[in-house]
Amino acid sequence: MIQSHRAGRSCLKRALARFAAGAAFALGVLSTAQAEPAPPLLIRDARVVDFSGSEPTVREHMSVLVRDGLVAAMGEEVAAPAGATVVEGRGRTLMPGLVDMHVHIWDEAELGGYLARGITTIRNASGMPFHLAIRDRIAAGDLIGPRLITTGPILNGHGPNEQINHMLVDTPEEARKAVRKQYAMGFRRLKVYSNLSRGAYDAIREEAQQLGMTIMGHPVEGVREPGMPRDKPFNIKFEELLDDHYVTMEHMESVVWHGLRNELDEDKARALAKEIAAAGVPVDPTLLAFYGLMRAAETKGEYLHRPGVELLNPFIVPMLKAEYDRWSNEDVASARRYMDFYKRATKIFQEEGVLMVTGTDAGIFSNVPGDSEITELRLLTESGLTPYQALQAATWNPARALHESDRVGRVAPGYRADLILVDGDPLSDATLAGSPDAVVADGRLLSRDDLQALRAGAANPPLERTETNLMAGLAAQGG
Repeated sequence: MIQSHRAGRSCLKRALARFAAGAAFALGVLSTAQAEPAPPLLIRDARVVDFSGSEPTVREHMSVLVRDGLVAAMGEEVAAPAGATVVEGRGRTLMPGLVDMHVHIWDEAELGGYLARGITTIRNASGMPFHLAIRDRIAAGDLIGPRLITTGPILNGHGPNEQINHMLVDTPEEARKAVRKQYAMGFRRLKVYSNLSRGAYDAIREEAQQLGMTIMGHPVEGVREPGMPRDKPFNIKFEELLDDHYVTMEHMESVVWHGLRNELDEDKARALAKEIAAAGVPVDPTLLAFYGLMRAAETKGEYLHRPGVELLNPFIVPMLKAEYDRWSNEDVASARRYMDFYKRATKIFQEEGVLMVTGTDAGIFSNVPGDSEITELRLLTESGLTPYQALQAATWNPARALHESDRVGRVAPGYRADLILVDGDPLSDATLAGSPDAVVADGRLLSRDDLQALRAGAANPPLERTETNLMAGLAAQGG
């Protein structure tokens, strides 16, 4: 039985432990000068696509004016104000920037890898203090990067999948203290992991509600016991989670593991999808996460050396050797069987109306920042989603899941100016969105040359800064 990237992340527990002793609290980010306000920007004669409906709305020959980080005007005739930068669309597609709802950032240099692929918002799913500092610097305009949303440190219980970078809580008292600590650190979003006890999980939810914090993460199982899931049910039934207001539930493989007790049964998957859709719980399939494990098995490890992996943080990669070795020798037939079912389940979830978003687990295993989102789009279409549905999962659906659909996720007046200009028709091939000719991030224009330079820079983060970031995080959370 394959328990997927649950084991693929366990290397952090072993590898980070040797760095944890004596870590001093310090933020591992570098300050830069405050950026000048971006001048007005006019993108003229573009094909604008809106993803907010059940079918695409396409408007030809549109001009879009960007000012002060927002779309200020849009129409067939929009005048360029004095001092404006003008970009000739020449009929190319202008659409909202992509969103990756599940990443792991280890250093600010990695941000360029996302922008280069048209990703203008990322959600970091395992926060440390340096993520808050990076988030604020991006928002202030003194660091180039996609908009950064971050949870706090992962909340989990002691058990088979605990890791050194988790805040481990077993009792309600420990759980409440951990939530309050994260709030005091500045986090407003929580991530829960699968093996929280019922008492700890209930306390996390109650404390989060009192403090106005949101919850996302793995479907919480309760304390895992021998014989689960086939011989005995989980301590916490999957259905109990559906009214717990998850912002998103992560990983199709985790949903299958918990919600179907790892049975690869399409009829049961459809029944479960109906329940999830009725409850309004968004799901982040992260097909790419398991796909990478399968490809490592299929290629006996060659996949781990493909072009693009140079963007993986070089401080983290040596820690992954045990998992690389394991998955390079994993059973291929079994991996393919699980991957095929995760894709079929994704199609079933789409058919039954589950709100799905794109996420990748980038930064973990061999999931490359930026590139992984484009593979995820391909995997979604291979699963049976149309290119429009896949791109909707990468643009409009995240805005809905995050309750931001009144201000992000569209090219429309009053909306945040996170945009990509794409040659070709992404409604025919969703992966074209990952090769933008230009990106507008919070109103700032990045040319293709800018994007290539940012991608190149993503491959060279200072190792000392990454180590300082991680040690500060472990010290701050009590790791």
